[in-house]
Amino acid sequence: MRPLVATVDLAALRHNYQLAKQCAPGRKAFAVVKADAYGHGAQAAVECLRDLADGFAVASLEEAEQVRAVDAGTRLLLLEGCFEPKEYSVAAKLGLDVAIQGEAQAAALLDATIERPLNVWLKLDSGMHRLGFSVDALRRTHARLQGAASVAELNLMSHFACADERGHPLNETQLEQFVSLLDLQFDNRSFANSAAVLTLSAAHMDWLRPGIMLYGASPFAELSAETLGLKPVMTLTASVIAVRDVPVGESVGYGAGWVAQRPSRIATVSCGYADGYPRTAPPGTCVAIRGQRVPLAGRVSMDMLAVDITDLPQAGLNDAVELWGTQIPIDELAQACGTIGYELLTKVTQRVPRRYIND
Repeated sequence: MRPLVATVDLAALRHNYQLAKQCAPGRKAFAVVKADAYGHGAQAAVECLRDLADGFAVASLEEAEQVRAVDAGTRLLLLEGCFEPKEYSVAAKLGLDVAIQGEAQAAALLDATIERPLNVWLKLDSGMHRLGFSVDALRRTHARLQGAASVAELNLMSHFACADERGHPLNETQLEQFVSLLDLQFDNRSFANSAAVLTLSAAHMDWLRPGIMLYGASPFAELSAETLGLKPVMTLTASVIAVRDVPVGESVGYGAGWVAQRPSRIATVSCGYADGYPRTAPPGTCVAIRGQRVPLAGRVSMDMLAVDITDLPQAGLNDAVELWGTQIPIDELAQACGTIGYELLTKVTQRVPRRYIND
């Protein structure tokens, strides 16, 4: 097999979920496993957390079916709700909690013939302006759905736009919008994403919705995962598949942009942008070989990248290369590339095998 693997530490996943719960004692938490558990493998994540998590959250019916194949009885929230009226019968058969984020969804639910009532989460647009009702519209929809035959629980949820920016004035504005509705009768309330779980206790309602923190990445630019007590879950590891000496003045890689300024020793590594490593990784971006950081040399290719191992003479063929994980934090690489850990994790492609450990 090609020497490249994404190792997923299930013990770290459990640790991070427990940390989320410790941040808000007495609250329940939906473990967000959408996007194939942020690239880690939804089936394995659900199996790992099924005896620990209060519930799970996904973005689509297809993702819900994957969770149900592993855990038939867990509470399972469909974050964006149903996209077509006929999906409500499927949601009922799967026993889902369903978000209602607009008038069309509310009307479709009331018109649907379903085998059992659904737990409904009315979504407030408190300032994100992506999905959800205005305060007034939500009040009207609450009145329409309260006591409806197709509704079991009637719950309230919203989503932060800037919780990853501590002290941002929109956070307080959004909280005020949310709290303004609490005179209505709701069975449960949910607001806190990972950033709010970690730093915004006023948003700790009945249910938390931790996502990126479960996978050991920080939602904050200025706070590392280690500082927050999170453990990295995925380690992406390749191998040195070739080593060559490059004289002064010779270039490496596409575009010939990297030119040796000294007699250099270059290692070719079995990972590229088709595997999910960012092509935008800038000069100086490091990987780890034998516990030492070494920088990229030239552009990232589709299937390979090159690193300068001149200062690591003991490195050689078949050495393991950590692209990110315990030695190279995912957030460090993401910031260097002008993106976020979420994107890197979810872009690890299916040709990269996942190996699960539980240390």
